[in-house]
Amino acid sequence: MEIITIISLVLNIIAFGLIFWLRKDQKTTNKLVEVDIEQAKTAYNALMKDFTNYQVSEKRLQEKSRAKMEIRHDNIARSITKNEQKIFSVEKTLPEKIRNVIGHIEFAKPLDKK
Repeated sequence: MEIITIISLVLNIIAFGLIFWLRKDQKTTNKLVEVDIEQAKTAYNALMKDFTNYQVSEKRLQEKSRAKMEIRHDNIARSITKNEQKIFSVEKTLPEKIRNVIGHIEFAKPLDKK
């Protein structure tokens, strides 16, 4: 009986030792996991901040390029208006110029007098 009691006591001591060792190991693992989770949260927050900054900067670039395009379109419209005004002014004076040229041709003396 004594041997069985000694064996059971040794087994109980080993079991308690394993329980305490596993508990300590689990606490260490939990601490490491908590650190990893905090680092992941920090990384996600930094990623969200960077992505937001990227979106804002892209929006600004789009607005700048849109403004440049609007300025370009305004310049093109202005030059078209100028060209139209030149054409209309030429069209108004064109009949008079034609009359002058035809008038000289009609009343000109023939070059070869036959």
